[in-house]
Amino acid sequence: MENKQEQLVSLIEKLESKDFGFYFFTLDTKGNPVASIAYIYEQVKWLNHLGYKAYIMHEKNDYKLKMDPADPSSTMGISDWLGEEYANLPHISIEQQNLNLSATDFIIIPEVFSSVMKQVANFPCKKIVLSQAYGYILELLGVGDRWDRTYGFTDVITTSKEQAAYINELFRGIKTHIVPPSIPDYFKPTDKIKKPIIAIVTREQSDVLKLVKSFYLQYPMYNWVSFKELRGLPKETFAKELGEACLAIWVDDVSGFGTFPVEAIECETPVIGKIPNLIPGWMEKENEGSEITLKDNGIWTNNILSIPTLISKYLEMWLEDSVPQELLKSLNESKGQYTEEKQKDKIKEVYDGLVLNRKREFESLLEKEKIENDE
Repeated sequence: MENKQEQLVSLIEKLESKDFGFYFFTLDTKGNPVASIAYIYEQVKWLNHLGYKAYIMHEKNDYKLKMDPADPSSTMGISDWLGEEYANLPHISIEQQNLNLSATDFIIIPEVFSSVMKQVANFPCKKIVLSQAYGYILELLGVGDRWDRTYGFTDVITTSKEQAAYINELFRGIKTHIVPPSIPDYFKPTDKIKKPIIAIVTREQSDVLKLVKSFYLQYPMYNWVSFKELRGLPKETFAKELGEACLAIWVDDVSGFGTFPVEAIECETPVIGKIPNLIPGWMEKENEGSEITLKDNGIWTNNILSIPTLISKYLEMWLEDSVPQELLKSLNESKGQYTEEKQKDKIKEVYDGLVLNRKREFESLLEKEKIENDE
């Protein structure tokens, strides 16, 4: 049997040769398109491109990769809403195989799955939290429990520096790493005249009906303008509809980043949005004296009840071809910040760093073992 030094040398060699896996525990949405799941798939895609072994890991073995064309009632699979390339990524399930992760493997679990974190607390692998929505961090976390001391998760990957700062306030000493989402290049302006359609995305579906009903009640003269909820559409269809809309509405108080308004900006579709509790960096600008104010890359409000009035005012300007040039200019200046290539570079930086840190842990243990044996 190998002694401890030989075991540590073997672990270091596995890390150096990329002979290990990144396992991303992922919610099975049963064919329902979800931006947070697309974000996980992007990371798995790029890690495999970078020569690592990365896997989408579901709890059950009934995850759906492709719609059944012979079944009219069949829901979409990953290939139908995200693309064939993503359906072809390595998928595994805990149910399908015994989860036997070694000390060189990495398991990445979204913040909402505290119960899963508890189950893997004693696993020898490196354990990482993936936090996209700060509002879910405390939702299922037990009173007094901590990601680090209770479950052994000492690293967190998140989407923005603002969310990273909030996480560090909750868990002092935990290491945060930032990988912003990316916006595919098919999010682009239409080459035709924008349609009198208002694209809308909210975290709570009930907010859609409230806003639409309120708008038509207050401004019946605009009953010829249509609202289109983009929830549940395949990604490229989503982008096309957003590009054709004359306006986008966004309400998501607990958003940690706000992918939808950034997608709208890439489509040059102005956004009216409720300012989230955690203001993302792409909304802010720094003035003299380090004073932070909001950019003019959207029409922002603290009051959701004011959104119908803001829609009416914008439609009036749009129909008169008098949309403020400052808004259009700021939209254009805000484009191109979150490309797929930039995300790929960031994923390489973050995950190479995680692997290097893990290797250094083993090297430190190896050095300590050598010193003890010499003594």
